[in-house]
Amino acid sequence: MLLHKSQNLTFFNPRILNHSGVPFFDMGISAGFPSPADDFKEQRLSLDRELIKNKEATFFARVNGQSMIGAGLDDNDLLVIDRSLEPSHNKIAVCFLDGEFTVKRLKVNAKGVWLQPENPNYEPIPITEENNFMVWGIVTNVIKKV
Repeated sequence: MLLHKSQNLTFFNPRILNHSGVPFFDMGISAGFPSPADDFKEQRLSLDRELIKNKEATFFARVNGQSMIGAGLDDNDLLVIDRSLEPSHNKIAVCFLDGEFTVKRLKVNAKGVWLQPENPNYEPIPITEENNFMVWGIVTNVIKKV
């Protein structure tokens, strides 16, 4: 369900399915030479249980832009955001800044707070008292298409 669309992010509310899950083979997948699998342990894997720790405070948002490519967040990736987590230094956060949502790495020290992009083509954003600023949530996972 679409909740909000801004210039940089599109927010969705996750729909939790109680009995969802897909087959999961807990054997590891070799990225080198193939090896014969002697025994397969099939289980059910729920991405809801894996990615969402607090369903009332979790939202999805789709990235729009290139400012966080160095952190592995590419255009059109889907972010899992937990609003119940405390913001802290070096966390990747979704922030509301002067009327617009953005995703950046939080930098906090004795001199202040700033939002650090992970792309050298973008400048850090210092947060001042003049800004309308709030940390909206902390990014916990990113879902990519391959």
